[in-house]
Amino acid sequence: MLMRLMVLLASLLCLAACGQKRADTAPGQALASVDGVEITVLQLNEELARAGVGAASEQAASKQLLQALIDRQLLQAEAVREKIDRDPKVMQAIDRARALIVAQAWLQKRVGNLAQPTTPEIEAYYNAHPQFFNARKQFAMDQLQLPASALTPALKQVVDNAGSLDDVTAWLAAHKEQAGRSHVSRSTADLAPALASKLLGMHKGQVFAVQEGERALVIALVDVREAPVTLAVARPQIAQFLMKQRQKESASVELARLRSAAAIAYLNKALAPAPPASRPAAAPLDATSGTAANAALDRGVAGLK
Repeated sequence: MLMRLMVLLASLLCLAACGQKRADTAPGQALASVDGVEITVLQLNEELARAGVGAASEQAASKQLLQALIDRQLLQAEAVREKIDRDPKVMQAIDRARALIVAQAWLQKRVGNLAQPTTPEIEAYYNAHPQFFNARKQFAMDQLQLPASALTPALKQVVDNAGSLDDVTAWLAAHKEQAGRSHVSRSTADLAPALASKLLGMHKGQVFAVQEGERALVIALVDVREAPVTLAVARPQIAQFLMKQRQKESASVELARLRSAAAIAYLNKALAPAPPASRPAAAPLDATSGTAANAALDRGVAGLK
């Protein structure tokens, strides 16, 4: 039932974009007919692939997904009868979806056949980032979360002098400040390098405060332990990251080529980008930069245990 609902909800989001598939336009063996509109094996196979259904559960999943396809056809037909597909907002959404699909398909064609990362490349990346792998540390922390505005000089002083997180909690309660308490575990792979270095220099039980956008965190370091990740375990994640990085670089080259060959005119000058000479140079991404933590999350190494 859950799978059927997922397909149905997805159908509602792209109802008008799906297109009415009748017997003469939907090739493949028909599995069902809804008011003369055939639902085919090809359509069902597409849904099975999107749902990631394994061979063991394919039969049961096929029954559910076929019902979801019937539901989608009923909804789609009703929408067409009420001319929902001609609504300007729906038509605009269809145009956007079509443009995205076609653009992504072309880009995938251009970057989809790149060479896979080699064993030396994977090993070089592993060795160049010990904080993510063989020298990885795991931090256990208790933390209080509160609005950034609550991190006043008075609270900072309390934090600096606190012997435990309970001292800060008591002070907040006395000043009628609300804070949510939780226990978290983070590693050197998913923390910003500056924060990871700070934690490595602290003793257990030490309390400190940080601000993250609209929220402030008061954190007590509970424990630090070794959490190395072997090359054998990390290899698939590294390979995936390097491949994604290669694809992004290739896509950037393709877009640069297309832009250089196109005649792009900004009719609204206020929305035109700044001249290249005045644009700040993009900071290179490396293991010591503040964005390295985000890169770690992207490549999936942060989730390794």
